[in-house]
Amino acid sequence: MYKLIKLQNGLRVALENIDYVNSVSVGLWVENGSRNEDKVNNGISHFIEHMLFKGTENRSSLKIVECIEEVGGQINAFTGKEATCFYGKVLDSHLELLIDVLSDMLFNSKFDSEDIEKEKGVIIEEINMNEDSPEDVLMDLQCEAIWGGDSISLPILGTIDTVKSFTKEQIIQYVKSFYIPENSVISIAGKFNPDEVVKLIQRYFGNWSSKIKKITHYSSPEILSNHLFKKKNIEQLHISLGIPGIESGKDEIYPLLLLNNIFGGGASSILFQKIREEKGMCYSIYSYLSTFKNTGALSIYTGLNPSYCKDVISLIKEEVDKFINSTISAEKLSKAKEQLKGNYILGLESTSSRMFSNGKSALFLNLIHTPKDIIDKIDTIDMKCISDIKEITFAKGIKSSAFVGENADIESVKNILDGSSDGFIQSKIHSV
Repeated sequence: MYKLIKLQNGLRVALENIDYVNSVSVGLWVENGSRNEDKVNNGISHFIEHMLFKGTENRSSLKIVECIEEVGGQINAFTGKEATCFYGKVLDSHLELLIDVLSDMLFNSKFDSEDIEKEKGVIIEEINMNEDSPEDVLMDLQCEAIWGGDSISLPILGTIDTVKSFTKEQIIQYVKSFYIPENSVISIAGKFNPDEVVKLIQRYFGNWSSKIKKITHYSSPEILSNHLFKKKNIEQLHISLGIPGIESGKDEIYPLLLLNNIFGGGASSILFQKIREEKGMCYSIYSYLSTFKNTGALSIYTGLNPSYCKDVISLIKEEVDKFINSTISAEKLSKAKEQLKGNYILGLESTSSRMFSNGKSALFLNLIHTPKDIIDKIDTIDMKCISDIKEITFAKGIKSSAFVGENADIESVKNILDGSSDGFIQSKIHSV
């Protein structure tokens, strides 16, 4: 049973009752992330996520996690570019406890000044750890290459300087502005009494309101042609190449997911077989989708010896060009659909994954996509869908790239990707 309801204060509640399990997962979703920030307060959404675990008027930081863990449950949170989610999973008999704890964290967090200063140190170490991961550095750099100065390019963690600048007053003001019921969804999946759970949500969240309301609206950033390099003293060169993609919420995402699986989504994909298996030029190579409100991208990642850079870039570009003009047989299309459906269904094997899927759908699309809805959309993919999607994605070519490593022949790479020897593409070199 699926149900999406809205309380009088604007809070949406997404429910999926699953009678045959003994667990229940609850997620408090807020449409707020690093994309809501600017260069002055970058990282504040992630900082607030941490602070909601630091103690309330009713529970210490230890008690918040202890009272859930001592009944065998789990509680955690994450911050993304467009959403923050506080979530937990417990036996169905402890559902009210979990709802109580999540509401307590949201409404009664103390934001103690001493805790704020301590957490700054914790998050600065997290930023430092992120800097030690070339893949994480590359992901942030690729966002900048694709979207330039738009807020979608801001790092989720923020910077050391912005994190150091946060004050208690700034944090409280931000929470009052963006953590509002109109921007939020509570997603519950698992075993519960539907009538009782609605009463619980009304009791714990029905009076939620704010006089300072900032309803989230995201920009429509242009896909740019930037090629960026960041120097790091490491052995491998990490590369990300960007192709225009599809924004979240569009049905076109399903044929693009299918194409991505064929092109670079796994060990049987074109990229893996051609560049790793046949040429032996890298250990890891794959492609993946990034879908956001009003924009999206398809990225190709590989890590390799810098001496292979030009050859691999040339091979990838060659495979992209061939893929644009290639045809997919009816048999291949049928198998690709089954693969996509299998990946999707296997990803919904727990109450947590159901909660995440329903919560994200309700938050951004104001509806719940059932598994049948998704399967039906996949089944309707035909050759025309494939051709149309290629035209607005792969046919646009590799628009941007990002490189992290000791060195890279950027000029040669630019010429390969630009397809000319005299074409100018913006290039920046950062030192670490």
